[in-house]
Amino acid sequence: MNKWKTIIMSDLHLGARQSQTEKIIKFLDNNESEILILNGDIIDGWALKSGGKWKKDCSKVFRRFMKRSETGTKVVYIRGNHDDFLKPFVPFFMNNIQIVRKYTHIGVDGRKYYCFHGDVLDFVIMKVRWLAVLGGISYDFVIKLNTIYNFIRRKFNLPYHSLANDIKQSVKGAINFVSDFEENAKGLTKSKGCDVAVCGHIHQPKITGNYMNSGDFCENSTCLVEDFEGNWLMINVT
Repeated sequence: MNKWKTIIMSDLHLGARQSQTEKIIKFLDNNESEILILNGDIIDGWALKSGGKWKKDCSKVFRRFMKRSETGTKVVYIRGNHDDFLKPFVPFFMNNIQIVRKYTHIGVDGRKYYCFHGDVLDFVIMKVRWLAVLGGISYDFVIKLNTIYNFIRRKFNLPYHSLANDIKQSVKGAINFVSDFEENAKGLTKSKGCDVAVCGHIHQPKITGNYMNSGDFCENSTCLVEDFEGNWLMINVT
């Protein structure tokens, strides 16, 4: 069992077709921490409203969160845009799990880490929600293709490969969006009197001096961990 000071996970999208619940469970069964920050889009309410299914593995994941909160781990659940059904209730406690919109984490190095999902930076999500939903439908279609594609790859003993990630990396507008997202995240963090922006939302794992993104468990299967010396690492679950 690997032990960390802090684990930050985001974009699990439980209930959505693309959620890689087996990898989430594998990670949780092999890693524990004093603090667990769930940085948005943990439960995919959008998917559940449009044909997604809450399967046994989804319940297994959430039971692990509940158990940790009951056995000494501080668990903070930050609401994202896909779990916006929580909006009327935030902030509140669900047993020992604190559910909030944003959270400031004090790192081992003494710096302030401003944790927020990232959808507040996205004009499409905040102002033109129907367009975001349309984009989600298109993304879901790519995920279906990706499932077939990777089924064939497994037959040839080839590793998992994300078509969705390839598409995003090849579209100039998407690349510009990611760059703008990072700069805006750092600007917002500075305005809050904090040192490091910590986001999810865009499914692009990254660690720099003043910006971190935990990635996701749909395309990349990544999350952030802080060790007891204050070092941050990106874990890629294979």
